[in-house]
Amino acid sequence: MYSKYQNPLIERYASDKMTYIFSPKMKFSTWRKLWTALAKAEKELGLNITDEQIKELEENIYNIDFEVAKKHEKRLRHDVMAHVHAYGDVCPKAKGIIHLGATSAFVGDNTDIIVLKDALELIKGKIANLLYKLKDFSIKYRDVPTLGYTHFQPAQITTVGKRATLWMIDLVMDYNDLVYVSNTLMLRGVKGTTGTQASYLKLFNNDHDKVKKLDTFIAKEFGFKDSLAVTGQTYTRKIDSRVINVVGGIAQSLHKMTNDIRLLQNLKELEEPFGKNQIGSSAMAYKRNPMRSERISSLCKFVISSTMSPQLVAATQWFERTLDDSANRRLTLAESFLAIDASLDIANNIATNMVVYEKVIKKHLDAELPFMMTENIMMEAVKKGGDRQELHELIRVHSMDAGSKVKVEGKDNDLLERIANDTKFDLTLSELKKIAEPSLYIGRASEQVEEFIISEIDPILKENADVLGEDVELNV
Repeated sequence: MYSKYQNPLIERYASDKMTYIFSPKMKFSTWRKLWTALAKAEKELGLNITDEQIKELEENIYNIDFEVAKKHEKRLRHDVMAHVHAYGDVCPKAKGIIHLGATSAFVGDNTDIIVLKDALELIKGKIANLLYKLKDFSIKYRDVPTLGYTHFQPAQITTVGKRATLWMIDLVMDYNDLVYVSNTLMLRGVKGTTGTQASYLKLFNNDHDKVKKLDTFIAKEFGFKDSLAVTGQTYTRKIDSRVINVVGGIAQSLHKMTNDIRLLQNLKELEEPFGKNQIGSSAMAYKRNPMRSERISSLCKFVISSTMSPQLVAATQWFERTLDDSANRRLTLAESFLAIDASLDIANNIATNMVVYEKVIKKHLDAELPFMMTENIMMEAVKKGGDRQELHELIRVHSMDAGSKVKVEGKDNDLLERIANDTKFDLTLSELKKIAEPSLYIGRASEQVEEFIISEIDPILKENADVLGEDVELNV
């Protein structure tokens, strides 16, 4: 076990549900479901297939002997035919009608589409769960003023809750992209060796209507609106690119969110959960590293970089198909989903127990707010008869001196005291402190949180009510 490479996405990070979706059991049982559906449809449309054969196929969908299939593949050098034979071994009555009229892409490509749709559905629920937790966070802290940053330099005041909506709106876009792509996915269907349906047309004695019905039957059997109108031997690899682009978009959003969390943890304003016995550093026992956010950042870089592979595959296929897609797709499709699945689980874990340090936030506000309120100070002084241009110059000078105290001498910001002592302003320290109430400078931040949640978040949560509220325990 320990003498061979182990995939960390499976061993350490991804959920059991996602690893099952991309498992051999899921893959090959879906192949058998497709063969069974094909036989049922062909029987219904008049081919000589019996109920007894269908029943035998249905009863053995999960009766897969992987060792037998491996032996067949070693002999035949063809994975699909190996599993045709393995299925036939346990279905002797139906053996002769398994895979009738089909090419390998019938099971391979249709299964891939089914797997991608299931994976998107699992991811969809995890995004909804993350939005559910971030909603609670943003409401709880929607009125808590905090320094806004542009260029990571102090800017106008926002609120802790409003900042969380910036993470959420990216995820809303991802959610909507995911739903659109998932809802417009169609099966490859029954298209034959080069997509012309020639083998099926021969099976049904040139009855075009029956061939079209067969195609539609398979799609409906697996919950799709329809199958693709045209294909080569495979479905267009543009589909893989569309799907993985959605996954890459989610990775971008999570990476951005956790970058912010890491920066805020450095400022000691916010902290991701930290286990009771968790060790931040082997040497520095006091450290509380944002390791969950860093792990998301690491995994999401992998996902973002992986979006290029499906694009290259889609762009370089020749005519009806070439096989230079196969090995690439085995890696890219599964591992992109495993990585984003893990990233969303970690993000859900973080969002469940994020800690906000309001006193540190206030300390940072107090250090910068006097500079930000200078315009309000001027207006109040002008109301008392001061000259706006003269006051502007005085405030500029006082601000430079106060800034020097903070940056050069490492002392507290004393701008308000300087202005209170300048008779030209005619403002007491008490009056200045009233103007220094942070909530006066947050604009519509609180209202924006509420409006955004009502218009954008609540509809998504309503659509996913059955999967909300799950807590995530991480493997490591």
